Amino acid sequence: MKSTLQYLPTAVTLLLAAAALFHGPIHQPAGYHDFADQTHWLGIPHFCDVTSNLGFALVAFWGWLRLMPNRSHPHLRHGFAGYRLFLAGLFLTALGSTWYHLAPDNARLVWDRLPIALACAGLLAGVLGDLRSIDSRKLTHWLALAAVASVAWWYFTDLAGSGDLRPYLLLQGLPILLIPLWQWIYRAPTADRLAFGGALAIYVVAKLTEINDHQIAAVLDPVSGHTLKHLLATGAAALIVGRLAFRLRAPQPASAAACPPVPPSAMSACR
Repeated sequence: MKSTLQYLPTAVTLLLAAAALFHGPIHQPAGYHDFADQTHWLGIPHFCDVTSNLGFALVAFWGWLRLMPNRSHPHLRHGFAGYRLFLAGLFLTALGSTWYHLAPDNARLVWDRLPIALACAGLLAGVLGDLRSIDSRKLTHWLALAAVASVAWWYFTDLAGSGDLRPYLLLQGLPILLIPLWQWIYRAPTADRLAFGGALAIYVVAKLTEINDHQIAAVLDPVSGHTLKHLLATGAAALIVGRLAFRLRAPQPASAAACPPVPPSAMSACR
């Protein structure tokens, strides 16, 4: 039964890809760049949308400082390559989204969407490497290429007049579906399920606030729906990084290799 369940995530991915293929191109909504945040403070246009990206950089720095020195920890090493890409994607999102929101247009939007796609790719690779106890480096490389290709596909089809978002949206949606499914199949610890599940739920709410940008701004001015999306997505990322950091508190398994070297003539307790 378990071996059969392991094919379920692949089947889900193929079904989604097939549905996207038969659906046809998904275009960017008209007026996409017309954000509700029109504040202009301290000489910064769209102040709230711009400055709310700082959280992504802070979470990325925190994760890098906490996880990088412990990348060989048994509770982290298999998925570390993916998580490293996830952290890099978060930091680049802070830069790219800031650049985009200063003067929103499609040319700048590339540098907003690309790091988001990379972060999604890294998260997928890291979680699967963790759960299957396999080195995630190869999968990370392939998913990073897929992330770049998804944004490139949108950009070049946009230049051609169509602007197809299907690959990019598929890559954004896969973590929401596959990570809980993988965690169920491979019996992830309850704490992991709660942390990642909570983060993914928060991200879904963040996307809903993005869709209702102007409506939320009418109530919470100067905070708009898109500003709130940045803040919620930062919280989701922090929840994931916090869970990974908490794993490092677990004691490492004892190993015979940890025994100190002794002279050949001595009796060794490591035998």
